[in-house]
Amino acid sequence: MQVPEWHDLAFAECDCPGRVCLSSEIMDPSENSRWKCVYSLDTTRNPISGSESELAAAIRRGADLRIYTEFRHDEHIDPTSPNSEVVQEVADFRVTYLMADHWSAGIMTLRQPIRPPDGFGPRPSMSFFLYNQNGLQAIARPYLDGQLANSMLGTSLMDDHRSNPKLNQFDLWDNDTNAPSSNFIYDFNVFRFCVNDEWVEVLSHSADGTILSGSLDVLREEFEKGREVKVGIRSLCSDLVSDSASAIEHEVFVQVGSCYYYTESKQFMAASQPVVRVRPAIPIRYESQGWDFGWLMVRADGLVAKWLVNPYTLAFRKSDGHHAIRWFVR
Repeated sequence: MQVPEWHDLAFAECDCPGRVCLSSEIMDPSENSRWKCVYSLDTTRNPISGSESELAAAIRRGADLRIYTEFRHDEHIDPTSPNSEVVQEVADFRVTYLMADHWSAGIMTLRQPIRPPDGFGPRPSMSFFLYNQNGLQAIARPYLDGQLANSMLGTSLMDDHRSNPKLNQFDLWDNDTNAPSSNFIYDFNVFRFCVNDEWVEVLSHSADGTILSGSLDVLREEFEKGREVKVGIRSLCSDLVSDSASAIEHEVFVQVGSCYYYTESKQFMAASQPVVRVRPAIPIRYESQGWDFGWLMVRADGLVAKWLVNPYTLAFRKSDGHHAIRWFVR
């Protein structure tokens, strides 16, 4: 199997009106990346370029996802501020989901809450923002400072957002616990879904390790060259529904860091970046006890070892299972 070198990949300009996400004229080849806007929505979340199917196809190929939005400081950050400056944001969604092979979503997994332009928010936590392809957003916030919190799980009274009319909150879960979450829409000026589509699939296998396409030898050869590795794991979140057999088919994509190959037993394994797991649904939403986070060790015989965090107690729990996995290199 011939894996293309980076310099064989063509540059792509953004399809969004009046915008160029990446240009070969200004791109430094050492950056080893290309970005293309494949779908965009206006402030009412109506499509203005690209398509949902283009976005889903890119996610299916293992593409990285970043989303561009615009807002005014006094409408989004601080309603009491006299600063009405337009703020541009590009956010990095390190974990992506493909639901039922057509619905895509992404989750920010490395973000501490900041309060632009001055610094951080009032409490250390993770900001697990979730964006669906239709503009539906959500936030899950496990606090990391060890403050005492009650365990009253379930629906909570929603916050008063009359000073922020562009924020439309649909629900609020577990508000007084260590891990509140909520689903909402903020009416950003625009949404632009940009992807880096350089990943190449080199191996696909079933949950029992049976090779469906590609080759373990190719994965090993490319990993030896220092290429980055990403995995797409089937049915990773099925245990979050009461009847896992009825869970929506889904695939979760996450880049892995350290990779290991045992030269005699010919075992290949890798340690993932942080993963946020959410109960499978279309669209994906946070609900009470419907999500968790943690780290994975994935192996090319289908084993996925999980070290997951209960967001309400921050207690770690080990488990494992077997999943169909696709392996990508860049």
